[in-house]
Amino acid sequence: MLNGFLRNSKVRIGLGVFAAFLLLALLGPWFVSAVMHTTPRTIDYDALGQPPSAKHLLGTTLPGSDVLAQVIVGARGSVFVGITSAVLATVIAALVGVPSGFLGGRLDHGLTAFTNLFLTLPSFALTLIIAGYVQGAAWWVIALIIAAFEWPGGARTLRSQTMSLRGRDFTVAMRMLGESKTRLVFAEVMPHMTGIVSAMFLRACVAGVFAEAALSFLGIGTTGSVSWGTIISEAQGQSAILNGLWWWFVPPGLCIALLGTATALVNFGIDEISNPRLSAANRKLMKRFRRAARTAEPEVAR
Repeated sequence: MLNGFLRNSKVRIGLGVFAAFLLLALLGPWFVSAVMHTTPRTIDYDALGQPPSAKHLLGTTLPGSDVLAQVIVGARGSVFVGITSAVLATVIAALVGVPSGFLGGRLDHGLTAFTNLFLTLPSFALTLIIAGYVQGAAWWVIALIIAAFEWPGGARTLRSQTMSLRGRDFTVAMRMLGESKTRLVFAEVMPHMTGIVSAMFLRACVAGVFAEAALSFLGIGTTGSVSWGTIISEAQGQSAILNGLWWWFVPPGLCIALLGTATALVNFGIDEISNPRLSAANRKLMKRFRRAARTAEPEVAR
């Protein structure tokens, strides 16, 4: 399965971009202080709101801070919030959805009702309210709030997939051999949902990054730290668009878009690997395009 993932070009590109952002989040603050010899809040009074130059590769903000330093350091806040919220949401979805679908009975009814309750809640509005009450909290608190409303959809997906797997021949055979329900759930059923869980994690990760950026843009979130969302928020607050300071808000926006594109590529690759019909359809479509291109070449030459 892993070799199949790595052979897919979409998965390789997506994971490469995702790994680059993760490395930037881990080493970014050290790089800014040790190599660039600056901080995200250092003010260059000789370059206030200046466009990209040799001294400041991505220009400076209106107060005179280096945009590149802010984007590099801001990767830690955005990526860490996205990954942490995705891990929490995926774990909760697995702990609720898989046992619910496999065991059934009263447990299934109770967990399904609990999941449906969260699905009917206005998640973004409640996230805004709760984040507003804990405004200025640490980044992991924001990640916890985002994860609290991110898991229900994944739990429903895992429950339906588990219900289809519990009647398969291998699970019935293992049950007849006397395997415990715990081992059946986590050792037999869960490995068959690796593609779904990984795609769910990546979707939750980019959703967490978007949610953190939205909260920061609205002025609700962590204070005193830099993230891609806070950069865009500060740019909007100081009328960067009206003043033509495109280099202030475009780089963090592009980083968020690239991270979303990377996760989408990985999900597309997982779909092609887990769905042979989709992969075969893509190959037939490409052959049709090549055939049409070859037949069109002589006509163009004439």
